[in-house]
Parts: sequence; structure tokens; C-alpha cells
Amino acid sequence: MARRRLTATLAKEADGSCGTSMPVAVRGHCVVYSSDGTRFEVPLAYLGTAVFGELLSMSREEFGFTGDDGGRITLPCDAAVMEYAMCLLRRDASEEVVRAFLSSMVRPCHHSVGGSVPPMGLGRQPAICV
Repeated sequence: MARRRLTATLAKEADGSCGTSMPVAVRGHCVVYSSDGTRFEVPLAYLGTAVFGELLSMSREEFGFTGDDGGRITLPCDAAVMEYAMCLLRRDASEEVVRAFLSSMVRPCHHSVGGSVPPMGLGRQPAICV
């Protein structure tokens, strides 16, 4: 009997009728999204780093944490930048490399096109994570 109920609950969750259509992160991870909608599962240990601290701060400034989007955290960078940030953290990059990455993420204060801030991207693939 318990197995039948569990199967029915899982079926409801799979078709999105269980209140949320977002999948749950693997244990020890949290889910964030890049500005282009790509989903990333980030190890909780990375959240205390300078890289993710800055990304989360920028996300709060750009989008706010109001919960209007179902609690979804969207970072103001594209998937390529997120992949690179994850690569830096996986490889335990030096403080100098992390500082260079963070300084490259600084956006200009004024935008001439429509006042909206474009998502950050990388112009070229960095050599450290090739």
C-alpha cells in the first residue's frame, strides 16, 4: 500500500502537478540558473567562496530575492561564465586568478541601449580550463 502511494506521488511530481515543476537538487547542492536559463547544481561548499559570493550579490542587485519567480536564483551571467566559474572552483584556482575573474565581471555603470543591463559573457575561452 505504501509503495502504491509513493508511486502516485512521484508520478504527480513528474508531471509538474505537485506545486513546483523545478527538480530538487542533489543532496549537498543548490540550484542556480544562468541568465540564459541554464540550470546548475552548485556544491554547497562553493557558496562560501569569493566567486559565488560576488555572483549572488550581483544577482540580488540585478534581480532581487523577492520570490516572484518561485524562489529561483538567477545569476546575471551566461552559461559560459558559470561553466568557467565552476571550473575555477573545481580546480582550486589561485587567488590571483580568482581576482582576475572577479574584476572581469565588473560591468559598466551606464548602458546606452534601452537602460537594460546585458548579461555577462566571455569574449574568449580562458586557457586555464581548456
